[in-house]
Amino acid sequence: MTTNPNPSPPSPSSEPAPRRRLGTTGPAVFPLGLGCMGMSALYGESDRAESLATVHAALDAGVTLLDTGDFYGMGHNELLINEALRTAPAAAREKALTSVKFGALRTVEGGFTGYDGRPAAVKNFLAYSLQRLGRDHIDIYRIARVDPDVPIEETVGAIAEAVEAGHVRHIGLSEVGADTLRRAASVAPIADLQIEYSLISRGIEDRILPTARELGIGITAYGVLSRGLISGHFGRDRALAPGDFRGMSPRFQGDNLDRNLDLVDALRKVAGGKGVSVAQTAIAWVLSRGEDIVPLVGARRRDRLAEALGAMEVTLDAADLAAIEEAVPAGAAAGERYPSAQMAHLDSEH
Repeated sequence: MTTNPNPSPPSPSSEPAPRRRLGTTGPAVFPLGLGCMGMSALYGESDRAESLATVHAALDAGVTLLDTGDFYGMGHNELLINEALRTAPAAAREKALTSVKFGALRTVEGGFTGYDGRPAAVKNFLAYSLQRLGRDHIDIYRIARVDPDVPIEETVGAIAEAVEAGHVRHIGLSEVGADTLRRAASVAPIADLQIEYSLISRGIEDRILPTARELGIGITAYGVLSRGLISGHFGRDRALAPGDFRGMSPRFQGDNLDRNLDLVDALRKVAGGKGVSVAQTAIAWVLSRGEDIVPLVGARRRDRLAEALGAMEVTLDAADLAAIEEAVPAGAAAGERYPSAQMAHLDSEH
């Protein structure tokens, strides 16, 4: 099936998309979630009005899962989501689910100094998030990175207490390895693991994804377009705005960027043969990995959102999948997915 690579903003569909359940204990959600980070942080300036319009367009199209972090823009992103939900139609607002990451410690200048997973800190972060979001509960709550000084059992136990109190509906995890996943699941039911997964970030396939499936834990996959690198919209001569995270990302540096964009050029040929965009092909590939995987798309604009939603109409048969993996073989990416200091915080990489 083909789609228009330059679509208009989406409109509500008369036929609701099939839901994907986040694990055996989590909620059923629209097949794509909206990652809202870029509306507040790490990719340079954003347009507040367009951000709000994009959230509204996502809700209108049936998207239910809105993903954020309390440290995105130092609370800015949660306040943005609050405004978007308050100004959305009641029916869309009632269907919206919030997924929130917590635990990052920040400086006034915007730096990261570590993570705090102590039970007292969990309760503190949660109280502030509920206030900023203007909601009486968070649907999925997760620490952004494992605190190396606090056993994951204690952090998850604190979230489980919040579930019992009605302040949280489901427990999630973020960027944890297979062993940590097992330890966390021994304490309380885990709905989903949020982790990077894309054509050029396939590390979860070895141990983490099989373990999640064994334990009945869903995957919310972020970075499905590798921060725009494999979207088809990032050129070799593109100048990044001050403060754009990609200016420090190894995959966007020098020869690495050239090699990675060579992969995109190869993928573009496959996408062109199907009459779809590069981004739609990359997102459709993640969707094809299993019904237990929900890709998060980081669209900051309605046109990018519309393009991403079009990926759900892309059918990839065995020949298509073979062509995609020939264009972008597993392990072909040049450079790590984060700078070395941030890689050190990833339990999933150890």
